[in-house]
Amino acid sequence: MKNHIVSAFRLTVVMLAVVGIYLAIVYIGAKVLPTQGNAEIIHYKGQKFYANIGQEFKSEKYFHGRPSSVNYNAAGSGGSNKGPSNKEYLDIVQKRIDTLKIENPEMGNTQVPVELVTASGSGLDPDISEEGALYQAKRIAKTRNISEEQIKSLINNQTEKPFLGFFGPSKVNVLKLNIALDQIK
Repeated sequence: MKNHIVSAFRLTVVMLAVVGIYLAIVYIGAKVLPTQGNAEIIHYKGQKFYANIGQEFKSEKYFHGRPSSVNYNAAGSGGSNKGPSNKEYLDIVQKRIDTLKIENPEMGNTQVPVELVTASGSGLDPDISEEGALYQAKRIAKTRNISEEQIKSLINNQTEKPFLGFFGPSKVNVLKLNIALDQIK
């Protein structure tokens, strides 16, 4: 019995050290990030928005983000839990593709960027690819009566390059892009 207690105590001390070191690495790593591991809060038109949580934009004069499997409710993030061969899931994705093609008729048979028709694992992804934003550029330009070149320039200016030049993909925060879009005169 004494041997078991000593072994259990040693294991507890080792695990506390391993977990403590792991947590310290995660904490220090978060502090290196641009937001230092904190939420990015944007105040706009008297409202408070979180830039790192997906927002829903339905109007044709705004860029649309990724669909949400949790209706953009940050209190209950989660994916759809349906696999890529699930018939119901495939029907949902096809419906989203059809809707996007109706909303963006100028794009013809151009392939729809995948993030515009699939929800992320959390259902709250605030970003889309640069291609996803460009896919919507003609609709936005036409709706707002702004040149497509201005819209493309705005997208380019709002595109966040990979962290340190090579960690992750380029991305566009939809909330920030739409706020910048509203500020075009």
